[in-house]
Amino acid sequence: MNYRVLRLIVCFFALGIVMGFGLPKNIQKKVDKEIADYFEIDSFTMEAIAVKNNTQLDLPSKIDAENLFRVLDGQSHIGYLYVDQAPSKTANFDYMVLLDANFKILHTKVLIYREEYGGEIGSKRWLKQFIGKKPGDRINHETNIDGIAGATISVRSMTNAIDDLLQTLTILQENKML
Repeated sequence: MNYRVLRLIVCFFALGIVMGFGLPKNIQKKVDKEIADYFEIDSFTMEAIAVKNNTQLDLPSKIDAENLFRVLDGQSHIGYLYVDQAPSKTANFDYMVLLDANFKILHTKVLIYREEYGGEIGSKRWLKQFIGKKPGDRINHETNIDGIAGATISVRSMTNAIDDLLQTLTILQENKML
């Protein structure tokens, strides 16, 4: 292989590591639509947030520059975006959480659900239960989140994922990492 070509490949690979690979295109497209619709804006930018030194903390949720973003409308900070996957019966589903500047939940969305059963967790009516929750709040599918017949595993999974996110944000705020 030509030395220049090899050097170019190494540079692109290194740039990918430094810049991050971002969200997959199919997820990014859905995220962009949700943000634009929720905030009623035509254009915005997303800045990846790298939480430094979080490896020594025992965090319930994985937080890194690949799934936590600051959302900006021009130069104005309008909120945060968290994107992750949670398990259903045999596959994972992708979801997003929009948060305000104080990390209170504004909007949740199941982006891609990959199973035949349980997709009802994507309904706006069910997802509204998470709106207004903030770091320090605890949520549980047995006490303060309604279940859905036929979607028990997915209900538990989504509820646990959101609870883990809220607890992670609490830990990061207490340790002044956000």
